[in-house]
This record gives sequence, structure tokens and C-alpha cells, in this order.
Amino acid sequence: GIGPDAGTQPAGGDQHAQRRGAGRPRQRTGVGATVKHFVLNDSEFERNSIDVEADERTLREIYLPPFYAAVKEAGTWALMTAYNRIDGLFASENPSLIRDLLKGEWGFDGLVMSDWFGTHSTIEALEAGLDLEMPGPPVWRGAKLAAAIEAGQVDEAAVDDAVERVLRTMERTGVFAEPETGPERGIDRPEHRLLIRQAGAEAMVLLRNERAALPLDRQRVKTIAVIGPNAKAAQIMGGGSAQVNAHYTISPWDALTTRLRGEAELTFAQGASNHKRLPAIPVGLLQDGVFSYAFYEGAALGDEPAGFLTTPASEQIWFTPPVPELGFGPFSARATAAFTPDESGTHTFSLTSAGLARLFVDGEVLIDNGDDYQRGDYFFGLGSAERIATVELEVGTRHELTVEYQAAEVSPLKAVRLGYLPPKDPDAIAKAATLAADADVALVFVGRTGEWDSEGADLPDDLRLPGEQDALIAAVAAANPHTVVVLQTGTPVAMPWLDEVAAVLQAWYPGQECGNAIADVLLGDVNPSGKLTQTWPRRTEDTPSFLNYPGENGHVHYGERMFVGYRWYEARDIESLFPFGFGLSYTTFEYQNLSVAENENDFNISFEIKNTGNIKGEETAQVY
Repeated sequence: GIGPDAGTQPAGGDQHAQRRGAGRPRQRTGVGATVKHFVLNDSEFERNSIDVEADERTLREIYLPPFYAAVKEAGTWALMTAYNRIDGLFASENPSLIRDLLKGEWGFDGLVMSDWFGTHSTIEALEAGLDLEMPGPPVWRGAKLAAAIEAGQVDEAAVDDAVERVLRTMERTGVFAEPETGPERGIDRPEHRLLIRQAGAEAMVLLRNERAALPLDRQRVKTIAVIGPNAKAAQIMGGGSAQVNAHYTISPWDALTTRLRGEAELTFAQGASNHKRLPAIPVGLLQDGVFSYAFYEGAALGDEPAGFLTTPASEQIWFTPPVPELGFGPFSARATAAFTPDESGTHTFSLTSAGLARLFVDGEVLIDNGDDYQRGDYFFGLGSAERIATVELEVGTRHELTVEYQAAEVSPLKAVRLGYLPPKDPDAIAKAATLAADADVALVFVGRTGEWDSEGADLPDDLRLPGEQDALIAAVAAANPHTVVVLQTGTPVAMPWLDEVAAVLQAWYPGQECGNAIADVLLGDVNPSGKLTQTWPRRTEDTPSFLNYPGENGHVHYGERMFVGYRWYEARDIESLFPFGFGLSYTTFEYQNLSVAENENDFNISFEIKNTGNIKGEETAQVY
């Protein structure tokens, strides 16, 4: 419900595109960019069926311009359609948007594909302009399309257009010249690490800095209490399609202890948790640190496995067969692991699956996620709700964990996830506050994770931090006036404790150099020069979409029309927590010698910026 505050202009007309060289292929390395989701996929509530209603002016002034720029100015080779309906038709089979506007009015000559499992018809989708169903093997194309062509139910021109676009994309990406792509490579270069680290640090936004609490004075600060769920976890990226395999990760704790070794004493307390679903089982509690999988052909568990694998991951998503012996059809699996808890008490397990699954502990069923299967928002909205159960276990005792999985029609995806939580410490916040009281500075690392900031589900209706993090910050700030909050989220959050802390640094999800980038800013090696790309509201009720989100009876109306982002707050004189474009600095800058010259189609703007402070730093200049 809270979108980026990007200024836009009406789509249509080619003067800007022509001036900048519209439509020229820009993907010089032979990898086609795919822009998604076309269009009006702005919330995830009922993502696979919600019908979006937006008037023509709002559509063209607010929601189409990014796609227009990608097509006409950047020359993207591919677009991906959204999951939702638009005026009653799925985005993947909407002729007015794909055939008439995208391919006709804009002259897009690239490939249009559906999002994964986002195709819902054979004839309608093809004739609307959808060139490719994803993923394969096809459900609506393939044999069904061949039969429709044979029966004369499909316009041959639509088939020819789709084939031509697929072939053109293959030619552009070099498939004909080099049919084999070769093995995946991991290129980990020092200069890449430096660039990631620099970008992550410079993008951070300093939201509060009372009494110059930051950067930390390394001559004065000799004891540091490091607190919070994101301190020893490297929160490097969002979830869903934002996830990639990093070469390595480093947490803020590891970065700070390395940088300050011999200079300051660091102590740690987690204080609170911020998981959405139960975390993965620590590999240290598993014998050999792995789960052993046996896979069987067909949806029912058989007697003779078709293949085996071992993995430390307690979450598996299978877009392709997990072992070569299996085809693309249904399969089942049995995973086993020996589990030894390191403390006594109430241990909590959870099971989430796309398909049917059961968890056994020592041969007894603890969770049955086949009985009364309920759809949830995990696994891109194609999985089940998380089912949770507890069991009393003694420290040092060995237990056999078994997960049985069966592919089923309840989901087109194949996936399973086992979660775990050790016994909870009821005094965790109090212990963290005590630790903070004895330190020169308290650094509190809080926020969300990629589980929250992900596709497939919207955030909760309120802006609060998950779990007891707000209570943790308040308790630590009461114990130590030199409390610095390092916040990692992808969107705004409420800050009921804002006036009680010395500093707040919004670190976002800065990539694999997460800990190093955060440490660089906290210690003053890098000046935070990021500015907010979103308005941060004081409360949910102030947001533009509050009266319309999430919709009802399968429909959502964009009632705020063009008044999105800062336009809404400005037009209604609503005071924000932090305005769009806000961001403090460790230094000061002076702007002078502004010059504005109007040309035929644009403006030339120039000015000088001088750093008038005592700290070296970058500045992000903003022109409106």
C-alpha cells in the first residue's frame, strides 16, 4: 500500500524516445532484460485473481510510464505480465494492454511472457499477445495449442507473431550462435566486492543523529553493546524473486568485531526475534549437518527410491527435477536427519509445503500438513499456511526427524520447508537492557527480513516492527541514552521510540557486504548520502491507499488516483514522519551558482556543491 514516490509524466508520444535513441538493443552482453510486472501488480493480496480497477488517466500518468521508459528509451528485450486481472481480464490475456498498447501503440518488438504459472488460457492468451507461457513444460501451450491450431480455433497471425518474437529473442541472446550456455560460474572479484560495499554504504539514509552520536568516536567509545536479531544475521536481500546466491555474507557483528579488535569490547544480546516463519534448523544441531533425501516417482511414496541427495537446507523448492532420475511429473520424497537439542524445554517445529507433507519425530506424527490443508502466502503464494507444533525435549538427547512430501494438485509448485525454534527466554529484553546500561554505546540492529519483504504476500496492515522489537528498542534506550538504531527494512516502519534514541540509520538490504557496509558508516569511513525514495508516514491511516486496500469481493479500486506518494501528503497537508527525499549527513554542503537554461525539449541545469564540513562525503543532489 505504500509505493515509491516517483514523479511521472503521461505515457504516449515519442519525442523523448526519439531524441534518446528509442528501441535500440542495449543488452550488450547478450542477456535480455525482462521488465515486470505489466501492469498494476501493486499489492499481493489475492495476487493470482484480484481484479484491479484504475481509470485511464491514472494508468497512463502513474503506472505505465516506467514500462514506457523501459520499452521506448531503454529498449528492453522482454516484458513479463502480472498475475492480477485488469478490468476483468487476466494481465496475461488482456488484448488492450498487450496487443493494442504495448505491441501496437508503443511498437514493442520483444518477447512477452507470463509470470510463473500466470497463464490461464490457450486461445485467449495467445491472441491477446502473450508469446511465451512460463515455466515449462507448458500447461496451456504445447499439445493444447497444437490441437487448437489444428481445429482452426487460433488466428495464424497470432501464432506467427509469437514464434517470430521467440526466435528474435533467441537470435538477440546468441542462442543460435552458441546453443550451449555452459556451466554457471561464480566470479568473485575484489573490485566487485568493493563496488558492492561502496554502493551499500552510500545508499544508507541517516534519519536521526542527535548530539552527533554518529559516526562513533573511536577514541571515546570503549564498550559497545551489540543488540538485536539482525546483529549476527546478514540481512542482505529481500525474498522471493529478489533472492540470489551470494559468494559470501558478513554480518554487522562479524564486521564490527573484526574492525574494532583491540580498540573496544563488544558484547551481544539478541533480545528479540523478527522471524515471520520459524527459522531454519541450525546445521550444528543435525548429525553431519545435513538432511538425507530419497525421491520416488509418482505422488505416492514408493518402495524403491529413484534417487538420493543430501543438503543442509531445511527448505527446498523444486522448479526442476531434484535428481536426474526423475522426470517433470509428480514425485514424492522422504527426508531424514538426526537432531540433538542443545537445551531442554519446549521446542517448536513448523511445516510449510506446496503439496502435502508430514513431520515425524521419533516415528510419531507431530505435524500433518495433508489433513485439512490450508492455502497460505508462502512459496510465492502457492504454498500452505505454516503449521506449528511443540514438543518437550531434553538437552543432548538424539531424535530422528522425518519429513514426508508428496506432490499434489493443491499447488502447481513443489516445495517443502521445515522450521524450528528453541525454547524462548522470557527475560531476553531485560538482559539486553542490562547489557546496554553497562556500555558506552548501544547498537540495536532491528528490522525485517527477506521473509517479510518478499513477493507473494503484503506486509501487515500496521507499520510496526515484527515481534517485540519496538519493546526491545524502548528498553535499551531507557537504559542507555547513547542508543543507535540500525534499521533494515525495504519499506517504512513506525518509530514510537524515535525521540528516545540518539541516532537512526536506515541500512536497507545492502547485499553480501552488509556488515562491512554498515560498519563503514557507523565508524565514519563512509558518509551516508542516501535519500528516502518513499514518504514515511506516521501511521497507516495516513497512507494514500488506506481506504481502498486490499479491496473486497475480488476487486480493488485505485481510489487515490494520481495522488500517490508525496502527492497525497502534499495535497492533503498530512505531516509525514520523514518526507520523500529526506536524508541527513555527517557533513554540510553549500549549493551555489544555479543556472537553468531551457532548450526545445528539456532543460539544462547546473550548479556547484561545496563540502563545508570537516568530513569527506558524497552528496545526493535533488532537482524538482
